[in-house]
Amino acid sequence: MTMTLKTRALSGKDFAPYGQVLDWGQAPGQVINSGTSVRIELPSALTLGLSPDGAKLAVFRAHAQAPRGPWRTLERHRLGSQTFVPMNGARFIALVALGEATPDPNSLAAFQVEGHQGITLSPGTWHHALLALDAGDFFVIERGQAHVDCEVVELARPILLA
Repeated sequence: MTMTLKTRALSGKDFAPYGQVLDWGQAPGQVINSGTSVRIELPSALTLGLSPDGAKLAVFRAHAQAPRGPWRTLERHRLGSQTFVPMNGARFIALVALGEATPDPNSLAAFQVEGHQGITLSPGTWHHALLALDAGDFFVIERGQAHVDCEVVELARPILLA
């Protein structure tokens, strides 16, 4: 038996329980570098912990996926935040949940992240692996891993996105 979840537009208010929205689309900025650039400040609630490995920067090269699913697993990283930023305007779905030992089905949410947006997941936020709607590269910032910090759970009811 599956659970159907409606995908909604990403907003800072709706996403706040899970993390922060990064949106540079129409954001004002400050002219810098003798007028050759505009600096746009984004939220910076990165939690990278005190890992001796520091922050890790990576590029995830994602293939486009049909968003419907069914999606059967979620994962979380308790020791640090995880940030996803599309490098070439690719859109993606953030399928997220809260919960202590396992994801709370009542907190499941799916957000469509546009190509001028990114997200930072708070430590401990359950989420599906990257669900790219468009093929592309995604810049990922996460804590260094002195030890593996990734719990994966199988959902009791697979999720279909509408």
